[in-house]
Parts: sequence; structure tokens; C-alpha cells
Amino acid sequence: MSNLNGVVDTGAEHIRRWLEVLREDLLTARADPLPPSTWLRWLPHGVVCLAAFGVFIGGLPQLMDHGGVPFGIALLVALAHGCAMVLALWRPIPGWWASMAATVVGAFAVRAEMVVGDDDSFSWPWSSAGLIGHLFVMLLLALRVRTRVSVEALALTALVTWVLQGWIGARDYQSTGLLAVILSAVVVVLGIALRGRREARAQLEQQTTLTAEERARRTLLEERSRIARELHDVVAHHMSVISIQAQVAPHLVKDPPDELRENLAGIRQNAVEALTELRRVLDVLRSEHPAPGERADAPQPTLGRLEALVENTRAAGLTVTTEVTGDRRPLPPGVELSAYRIVQEALSNVLRHAPGATAHVTLAYGPHALRVQVVNTAPTREAPPSAGARHGLLGMRERAVMLGGTLTAGPWSGRGYRVEARLPVPAPSVTDPLPQDGTA
Repeated sequence: MSNLNGVVDTGAEHIRRWLEVLREDLLTARADPLPPSTWLRWLPHGVVCLAAFGVFIGGLPQLMDHGGVPFGIALLVALAHGCAMVLALWRPIPGWWASMAATVVGAFAVRAEMVVGDDDSFSWPWSSAGLIGHLFVMLLLALRVRTRVSVEALALTALVTWVLQGWIGARDYQSTGLLAVILSAVVVVLGIALRGRREARAQLEQQTTLTAEERARRTLLEERSRIARELHDVVAHHMSVISIQAQVAPHLVKDPPDELRENLAGIRQNAVEALTELRRVLDVLRSEHPAPGERADAPQPTLGRLEALVENTRAAGLTVTTEVTGDRRPLPPGVELSAYRIVQEALSNVLRHAPGATAHVTLAYGPHALRVQVVNTAPTREAPPSAGARHGLLGMRERAVMLGGTLTAGPWSGRGYRVEARLPVPAPSVTDPLPQDGTA
């Protein structure tokens, strides 16, 4: 007996949970509007509204002339079928309930006339117009809600149809119950398939966007790591110079006091310790993703090697001219390195993305900033596809921002392109070399 009670309790619990799921899925009036089409915008909404008007116009005389239903009831049923279609565009579940209610009311109204009237047959329990309207509603429902809710609505549609036709029944009618259930099932399957296709496309677009963002982020991090390696080289060089100068300084002074010796020894010790820590960090940075062909002990390039860079680019098939204006002078190593890398990356972009174009490099030395500009003319032929398009701009912009400067890039002179960077530099001193302007 206890086992039987346990089975009954388990069955009752399952039924209670099923009813709770149905109440949550179908007893709701939440809005779930059909979005406008990508290309045709509001055309689907217009088609549904036009079809709803057709269902109303066709259903009213059908109920009155063939079903013998009074005008007032026929008007309400036909209007309910049409309004249910429009309502389903924004609130599919309430629209489905309205369509089911109109069907049940219409079926009982026609059945009453069939009982007291003549023996003329009528499509029952679904009228032709009512069935068309309900199919539209079922399609809109399947397009907007979860698959489980669509199946539940289909099951209740079949259940109501069976109750009306198989249990309550009527006299002398053309059966439409089986046809309504079959067509509803086809429409629901079609709606579920279209909804799944739309969701898969949306997920693919989202994944593509995330992949592009992740690629750009990874490129930016790699470029920052490269900048960090190069700056470590510059800082390490200066720390080495400080250490050597602190070691040599006592020998340049006759009978240096002990305080001076101790201070210089402390300076040298701190420089050596800082240099050791820098080398440790540098070893870690260089151990991951070293640049192809880049030696760990290679000196970092400066603007003094610009002509060599231009010659190599010319050898690759690009016509390049250079121009230097202003008071040419030595700049801080970080500025020289960043300017060189910006020119290098800009010329590489011209080679990749503008085949057949010519490039012009301008270095303008100002009292407070160095202006670097690389412009190219329009390409003479189509460039091959490149997976790293626009990623080089991230690195150039990072270098400029790191120094407190700016970088702009965009179209120039028709189909050409221009990259221009402004890098702050200290004002020239009297010890700077004479101006060396030139054009190549």
C-alpha cells in the first residue's frame, strides 16, 4: 500500500510540475514583437495585417451565409480572428489565446445553428477563414517563442480540436479537425526551423564580432609587448652608462672625499641592481613570441637608419621619397625608436595594401615636437586579401600615445592614404648639431 501511495504521490507531483510549466509558458502577456526584416523592413508586418483584413472580410459572410450565425456573433468571431493575427505580431501568446477563443465561440455558434437548422453541411469545427488566421498565429508564435512553448500550443490546439469534434461533436458537417492539426504541425515545424536558423545566424555574427575583437586585442597586446622589449633595451643602456660613470667618477677627482666615494658607490650599486632586474624582465618578455629574424642582443634602430630602411623598401618594389625639415638633432632614444617604427610600419602597409603606389616620408623637426608623415598615392591594382588589415595602426597609435603624442590615419588625395604622427620632444639646446635638411 505504501508503494502505491508513493507512485500516486510521484504522479501527482509530475502533473503539478507540468501544470506549473504550462502556466508559466502560456499564461503570460509578455511582449515579444516580431523584428522588422533586414532588407524589407516592415513588409512582413504589412503582409500579416493585410491577411488579417482578408480573414475578417472572408470569415464574416462565411459564418453568416453558410453557417447561419447571427450578424452580431459572426462579426465578433471574424473580428477576433483578424485581431488575433495582428496581436500575435507583438504578443504571440495572447494572440494565440484570442485565436483559440474565437475558434471555440465560432464552433459553438455554428453548432447551434446546425442543430436547429437544415442539414446543409458546413466546415466544422474550424471554418476556412478561422483556420487560415490560426495558422498565421501559430507561425508567428513559433518564430518568437521557445520550441517547448510552440509544442505546448500545438498540443493544446489538437486537444481543443479533439474535444470539439470527437467528444462534443455535431451533425452533418465537413470535418476540418484533422486538417487543422496537420497544417498547424507543419506551420509550427516551419516556424521552429526558421527561428533556429535566425538564432544560428545571430550567434555566428556575434562569434565573428568577438573573434575580430579578440584578434585586435591580441595584436595590441603583442605590439605593447614589443614596445616594452624595445624600451627595456633603451633603459638598460642608460643604466649601464650610469653604472660606468659612477665607477669612473672617483678617478677623475684628486683625493675625493669619502662621502663622495660612498655616494658614487651607492649610485653604481643601485644602477647595477636595477640593470639586473631589467635584464630579468627582458628575458621573460623575449622568451615569448620573438619577432622573426630578431636577435635578442640587436641594438634598437633610430632615425639614423632611416635611409637604410627606405633603401630596403625601394628594393622591395616601392618608390619612396624622403624629406627632412627643421633643425635636425638627436632626440631621446624612445622618440627615435617610435618614429622609426611608425615609418617602418606605414611603409609596410603601403607595400601590402597599395600595390603600385608611391610613398613620401616627411620628418619635420619642431622646437617641441617631431612630426612624422607617410603618404601614398592610389594603388594601381587590387591588393591581395590580408588577415592583419588595420592591425598595424594599433601599434603605431600605441607608440604615439605612449610618448604623449597623437597619430591620425585616413584617406588622402582620392584613393591615397596618409599616416601622420606628432611626437613631443624636448626643446633644442645650444649643443645640438647644425640643421641638416634634405630631400631624397
